[in-house]
Amino acid sequence: MFVVVVMPLKRHYRPEDDSSNLKIESNTVRLESPVWRTYQQWLLHHSPQLQLHLTHTPIAIPSPDPLLVASVPGPPTPNYSSSEIPPLLVLLLGFPGPSGTPVSLTADAACIVSSIKYHAEFTPLFSPEQFELPKAFFATAQSVRDALIINWNATYDYHEKMNFACKILPFQRVVFFVGRALLNAIGNLELTGAYAEALRELGKDLENVARQEPDAALGNGGLGRLASCFLDSLATLNYPAWVMDSDISMAYLNSILQKMAKRKLLKIGLSFSLQMGNPWEIVRNDVSYPVKFYGKVIEGSDGKRHWIGGEDIIAIAYDVPIPGYKTKTTINLRLWSTKVQSDDFDLYDFNAGNHTKACEAQLNAEKICYILYPGDDSMEGKVLRLKQQYTLCSASLQDIIARFERRSGGYVNWEEFPEKVAVQMNDTHPTLCIPELMRILMDLKGMSWKEAWKITQRFFILVMIYLILFTLLFLSPRTVAYTNHTVLPEALEKWSLELMQKLLPRHVEIIEMIDEELINTIISEYGTADPVLLEKKLKAMRILENVDFPASVKDLLVQPEESSVVEPGEEIQSFDEEVELIDEEEELIELIDEEEEFIDEEEEPTGKGTQKKKVLSEPVPEPPKMVRMANLCVVGGHAVNGVAEIHSEIVKDEVFNDFFKVSFCGLRNFKNKTNGVTPRRWIRFCNPDLSEIITKWIHTEDWVLNTEKLSELRKFADDEELHAEWRAAKRSNKMKIELLYFQVKRIHEYKRQLLNILGIVYRYKKMKEMTAAERKAKFVPRVCIFGGKAFATYVQAKRIVKFITDVGTTVNHDSEIGDLLKV
Repeated sequence: MFVVVVMPLKRHYRPEDDSSNLKIESNTVRLESPVWRTYQQWLLHHSPQLQLHLTHTPIAIPSPDPLLVASVPGPPTPNYSSSEIPPLLVLLLGFPGPSGTPVSLTADAACIVSSIKYHAEFTPLFSPEQFELPKAFFATAQSVRDALIINWNATYDYHEKMNFACKILPFQRVVFFVGRALLNAIGNLELTGAYAEALRELGKDLENVARQEPDAALGNGGLGRLASCFLDSLATLNYPAWVMDSDISMAYLNSILQKMAKRKLLKIGLSFSLQMGNPWEIVRNDVSYPVKFYGKVIEGSDGKRHWIGGEDIIAIAYDVPIPGYKTKTTINLRLWSTKVQSDDFDLYDFNAGNHTKACEAQLNAEKICYILYPGDDSMEGKVLRLKQQYTLCSASLQDIIARFERRSGGYVNWEEFPEKVAVQMNDTHPTLCIPELMRILMDLKGMSWKEAWKITQRFFILVMIYLILFTLLFLSPRTVAYTNHTVLPEALEKWSLELMQKLLPRHVEIIEMIDEELINTIISEYGTADPVLLEKKLKAMRILENVDFPASVKDLLVQPEESSVVEPGEEIQSFDEEVELIDEEEELIELIDEEEEFIDEEEEPTGKGTQKKKVLSEPVPEPPKMVRMANLCVVGGHAVNGVAEIHSEIVKDEVFNDFFKVSFCGLRNFKNKTNGVTPRRWIRFCNPDLSEIITKWIHTEDWVLNTEKLSELRKFADDEELHAEWRAAKRSNKMKIELLYFQVKRIHEYKRQLLNILGIVYRYKKMKEMTAAERKAKFVPRVCIFGGKAFATYVQAKRIVKFITDVGTTVNHDSEIGDLLKV
């Protein structure tokens, strides 16, 4: 049981007189007064004898090396047990001990009960009469969040005090498939048992409470899930990461395919995550940045380019704490929401009845956050998606640069920028960070093209889904890498040049300059001796697709006419032979022309016979001009890799073979990085039976932090006792979902949902061919469950889901089959 000593301060004490604020020294922490003010009302309610001027509440934890000792002036008052105060005061208030080893604190169930009751009463989102499951979830999550905030602030303060002694890793991604957070958070804090006991005392079951948390719906499949595994690993390994994600509402109003059919049509619904709010997010109203669209670019009297006019919005930060496992480190997932200035609301139009027009600017800003990855079949959908991507890039980079400038003090040395900050961009969707950083450095910070491009090339770590973070801080200054995620055409993102010119005119200018730089590099690589080969390479490797070459390059691609000089040994063709060949060519041309004219003529019946009508052939449309984002990633990247060995070979041999063959990319730049997942969430927490067996046989739980430890199981490979325990754990897990067959993956043609449902159709067909007795004798009852999501305009995925639901409707209502098969 923790002992909490409440020490009231002198009557005229003012917090501003305390110059200590927050001090961290070995094992002593002193906390500033505002940390505890939120809890004064609660303390006074339950302990009326306390003075009203209470501002500090120190905690004494009995141990040989106290984790926290805080001293304040004034005589002590009687001791109070931990069950009498909010457990925020005792949960995870320690820092790593003097030895530097991770320290875990425990809290008894009574503390947690008090905290949950406190939030149910004083952080109300529900009426006070009842304590139902949704209310229990929010109160529980908020009690956990209290503990996270303490570690979160301490982590941030530590890295602020370090002043960039190590690199800060802003990790950018439009998709983070974080899933439910409650069980993961209390698992990482090692408080699962304590919270389960506390909720039992309140008449609730932890699993039932946890089920009230909706999926955050921040992605569609493995790419977003793997990005979330990174967050867990970054925090667990104590990396100073700062994670940037897409807009807050985008994260939770994600469009999902629901497994239902209505009037033979798929129903597309919204996840209900925002209906009751999100207990994990914290709005930062003081952290906001301007974002611009449209407008035009002019050249000022100073010779600089200025992006003016257009549509202006504001990006506002929302933060979510991400705890590490068995560590105090809690990193930050920063989300962005969008709005406009209040003066953009036209009160005159609103009062005149033009409500839609009055709110137009606000609606245009807010809809950026409505749906993550909106359908892009329409031009409006394409514009919205590009707005989403640029909003993430612009707001995040402005935030990174503001943080760098603040920590640099009075003098900002931009040469240190790549040394102090390494941005990891996950997938091609944040690729606009490259021209956006160039724009900020040149247009706002006054750098030349050469200076800005040097910093940009050294700055970015372009990573699709995996980079070896263990060696990240020890790479050369050019720490740039890009992992291709798939070889499918839709994954190699392209944007219409016309659309981008309209929406982001300044960025197109910068991309054109980068493209010109790449063209010069390719010409230097291949030379001009073979114009055909050079043109082929330029077309394949350029960032701009179907865009005319600069005039200087066109001249290089003109093929020289064949020389009329007769080489020695060549036979001179006679004049008569030349005339004969020319006559034959002219006859052939005439025959072709007559045939084409015959084909183009149609007989059109009229009252007096037939009339010939010549049909004009339609002109061939010009191919659209596009910006190839993947090529931009490769050009800016120091390394390119796939996510599995076979995939990496395809990347080298097919997808980016032209880049692989050139010296400025080359063999050393193409590597393989096989993906993995966090063992905490996917073994330790979701499979406790298996975890206990592993820990028992290798005599340590270190494998949860160091998976190489699992190799120690090899020496028991032939141990029958281990085999028996392993089989028993597997059987126990299978009994929980007995006769249930799951396929939960992103809905896609190559993910084999179609193959699965066709197998079910075959099984159903075989059942129907049998008698009732034969079916009962040959088939075990089976329930087949499909789960997954897909992009809103992926028509083939919708057809697959529709097929699955139709099969389910048929099978589930067949009285002959009964419970032998359900879908």
